[in-house]
Amino acid sequence: MFRYIVLGVDGSPPSLRASEVAGRLAREQGARLCVVVAFQPVPDILGKPYWEDMLSEHMAHAQEVLEKALAHVGEVEHLETEVLQGPAADAILTLTREREADLIVMGRRGIGGLTSLLLGSQAAKVVAHALCPVLLVP
Repeated sequence: MFRYIVLGVDGSPPSLRASEVAGRLAREQGARLCVVVAFQPVPDILGKPYWEDMLSEHMAHAQEVLEKALAHVGEVEHLETEVLQGPAADAILTLTREREADLIVMGRRGIGGLTSLLLGSQAAKVVAHALCPVLLVP
């Protein structure tokens, strides 16, 4: 039985399908579900105004991704959301350890640029380093 599920989303079709699966599992198991969106940190080398604009754009995009995923999750009694800076795999793995999650759910491939043919680079990293089961959704 799962008590705490972490769902990593990026807005890709596989992550939206993973959202449906994670929502269903959370409802069936009575588990807490944490939906995570991560984005790369914004460099500040071009000055504060540029940095603030870029950070605002990244946060707005992350919020859109989160809202789209939540629409696919459906009603879950114990629902949390997190928007984190950093590589997606690192954010998911860190949060999973901190919250002592029982399961990670994510799409098999994301929207990133260079991914392997069968398994996205972020998914591969999560599978390689997770301390709990990982469910990859095609």
